[in-house]
Amino acid sequence: MSALTVFYTGLFYFATLVFIGGVAYRIYEYSRTPAPLKIPTTPAPTTGSGVALRMAREVVLFESLFKSNKWIWIFGWMFHFGLLLVLLRHIRYFQEPVWFWVEFIQPFGMYASFMMVAGLAGLWARRFLVDRVRYISTPSDHLMLALLIGIGISGMMMTFVTHTDIVALKAFMRGLMYFDWQPLPGDAVLLAHLTMVALLMIIFPVSKLLHAPGIFFSPSRNQVDNPREHRHIAPWAAALEKDRA
Repeated sequence: MSALTVFYTGLFYFATLVFIGGVAYRIYEYSRTPAPLKIPTTPAPTTGSGVALRMAREVVLFESLFKSNKWIWIFGWMFHFGLLLVLLRHIRYFQEPVWFWVEFIQPFGMYASFMMVAGLAGLWARRFLVDRVRYISTPSDHLMLALLIGIGISGMMMTFVTHTDIVALKAFMRGLMYFDWQPLPGDAVLLAHLTMVALLMIIFPVSKLLHAPGIFFSPSRNQVDNPREHRHIAPWAAALEKDRA
């Protein structure tokens, strides 16, 4: 194997371990964080099924963001929906044969990259143009958006400008899965794209992007609004009461 293939093989194994281990640890931390108070954002559901429906609307439709700011909602939904289609399209690099529905969404995933980058550009412009958002924006916020846009643009370039060897790339990615390492094409745009993807995987567990799993642990969203019907006792408090008894 070439030094290039060895480097990127090691890089993606390392990035995958950091990503999976880091996200798993943060989810564990979220699950252990006490929620001693009933603090659902009202009006809130009074049943478990209502909470599940509310959470589904929040995850799929960004309901609270839609109510608070329509422009941010438009750009945010464009980015997330475009990213979803792009990620689903990339499943083909890990399958043989490719599932029917993955083949079906290929053209949609190609052009969804424009939606993804446009949404990111709108969210980034907001950090410069809106005074109160610019004031609280940190360098990491700008760097994260720049990284995501770089990933999107480099991917679009491989699709519409400088085509890479997709067959060889798929062989490389499947080789990573089965520990049967294959040569990686040396295209500059492809290498830039893969480097930024690996960097994103490494920093994901310590970035604000953790709102993806974190939303499911938000007490303002996942709690039933029934403080009068049932006394709320946090798990750690219940354990203390049991020990005292």
